[in-house]
Amino acid sequence: MFKSDTYIERRKQLKEQIGSGIILFQGNEESPMNYPDNPYSFRQDSSFLYFFGLDFPGLAAVIDIDQGTECIFGDDLTVDDIIWMGPEPALKEKCEKVGVSQSQPSGKLAELLKEAVNKGREIHFQPQYRAENVLKIQKFLGIHPDEIQQHVSEKLIKAVVAQRSIKSEEEIRQIETAIDIAYKMQTTAMKMARPGLYERDITAAMENIAVSMGGRLSFPTIFTIHGETLHNHYYGNMMSEGDLVVNDSGAENAMHYASDITRTIPIGGKFSSRQRDIYDIVLTAQAKAIEQIKPGVEFRNIHKLACEIMAAGLKDLGLMKGDCREAVAAGAHGLFFQCGFGHMMGLDVHDMEDLGEDYVGYTERIKRNNQFGLKSLRLARSLEAGFVVTAEPGLYFIPELFDRWKAENLHESFINYEKVESYLDFGGVRLEDDILVTEDGYKLLGRPVPKTIEEVEALASD
Repeated sequence: MFKSDTYIERRKQLKEQIGSGIILFQGNEESPMNYPDNPYSFRQDSSFLYFFGLDFPGLAAVIDIDQGTECIFGDDLTVDDIIWMGPEPALKEKCEKVGVSQSQPSGKLAELLKEAVNKGREIHFQPQYRAENVLKIQKFLGIHPDEIQQHVSEKLIKAVVAQRSIKSEEEIRQIETAIDIAYKMQTTAMKMARPGLYERDITAAMENIAVSMGGRLSFPTIFTIHGETLHNHYYGNMMSEGDLVVNDSGAENAMHYASDITRTIPIGGKFSSRQRDIYDIVLTAQAKAIEQIKPGVEFRNIHKLACEIMAAGLKDLGLMKGDCREAVAAGAHGLFFQCGFGHMMGLDVHDMEDLGEDYVGYTERIKRNNQFGLKSLRLARSLEAGFVVTAEPGLYFIPELFDRWKAENLHESFINYEKVESYLDFGGVRLEDDILVTEDGYKLLGRPVPKTIEEVEALASD
């Protein structure tokens, strides 16, 4: 964890933004795979980590702004717990490390909150994404689970998003350690990926790297010869000469800060002529779009620029036609690029998505566009110094989408369906890097992962 001053200052800023009332932060519990003593690897709630830093289950925290108190609720280990799990410092000692002087047994939390409800006090809490915490809210505050979303504190959400969006220098250092892990994962995958191996052989090696370097995966790895499926988590295909593999993977470091890197690898060590063409379009779009990153620039315009560049490249190959800007404005590029150019990243690989994507990536002025190809853009707002964002353009040839659009003659003035049909066995290409928005521009975070055609081929054929 960071020094206690970091957490004290974060909570101070939050209290100033909220102004009055009680703030409730619920930590996470163990989550059983198939019975209570066989849980998934524990992952603490990211906002709880951000403000309180304690990384173990069974905790909740209350900030009483009006009374000027902060208290963490949890239970010390019993003898039975110690037998199975080993000794731990007392909760009070752990709390002192994050600048909280008060702690109480977990059972006291319900009493405190029921008293606050009876007095009509305002209780701020965030959206809940785990069922057990939904049920706790029902128990503490008497709100039916179906109605909890209507009672979350928008003021708290906006305050937390505002704070967590701006990464401090110490947070940037943590993110870069996570990128160091991803560098090793990605370069190892390039060297290992060979005809005759299964996708799972490489995914296993990458997860081993993450764990051996003191971290773990920041999300389920996407490593697939079917890169046209954007979030493909199936690893059972054998790789063959000429296949193209999308490797979208990343790690959390020990402090749970994330990395998220994507590279596309030719199996056999060389891109075919057709693969080179598509790869070069994506590489060019990414490079030119990243150059536009700086404070004050709307990310949706960077996304649009990348789309226009890729549309122009596809037009040069005869896959699209007509005016490229008009094609993008109409949404015709969505046949090839269905998702967004990037997202925020930090303690979550899709940072703060549990708080609501529209609060993180949009504003009162910048609203989500529901056009296909734009509706999945996670970040559209103006960039600010301290944001960490991903830059991940891609081109994907999805046969089922093609069949539907062709049957409906969608955007036939911009799409050469006859030519595109010859690419339906192509798969996909995606490239992704993690970028810090600086005061006057941007900085590529971490050690650069090989990305040019020459660099990737050199590693993939080594």
